[in-house]
Amino acid sequence: MNDSKYSILLVEDNPDDEELTVMALQGAGIKNPIHVVRDGQQALEYLFGTQDKGRDQAGRPLLVILDLQLPKVDGFQVVTKIREMKSTRSLPVVILSSSDIDEDIARSYELGANSYIRKPMEFAEFASAIRQLGRYWLSLNKQVRRGN
Repeated sequence: MNDSKYSILLVEDNPDDEELTVMALQGAGIKNPIHVVRDGQQALEYLFGTQDKGRDQAGRPLLVILDLQLPKVDGFQVVTKIREMKSTRSLPVVILSSSDIDEDIARSYELGANSYIRKPMEFAEFASAIRQLGRYWLSLNKQVRRGN
C-alpha cells in the first residue's frame, strides 16, 4: 500500500535520526508523506487531539515509527494510548530506539508494538534497516483501510 495519500507518522526528537530516517525511506522509493513530531505529547495530539478532530479514519497514518526516549510523554505511553483507542488499535507501530535493554524490548511488545528495531550506529546499517522497514510495512504488509 505504498500509496502517497497515506502518511507515515515519525515520532523522533533527535534531528539527526529524523533526517536519516526520512532520507532512508525516500531512498527506498517510499512516496508516502512523512509527518514528523518531536515528542510523545505531539504524537498523541496528532492522532487524537482537537486540532485534527475532523480527520476521518482514512486520514490517519498508515504507520507510526516511534522512538521510546521522548520528551513530555515517552514512547511506552504513546503505544499504550494507540492500543487503547478503537480507532487506532490496529495501526502498525514500529519502535525505532537506540535502547538494547531486554526490558524495553519486552515491554514494547507487551504494550502492543508490532516491531522493535534497534537503531544501528553506522549510517549504512541504519539506512538499510529503514529501507527494509518501509518496504515491509508499506509494500508487503496488507492492512484494512476504513473509510475508503
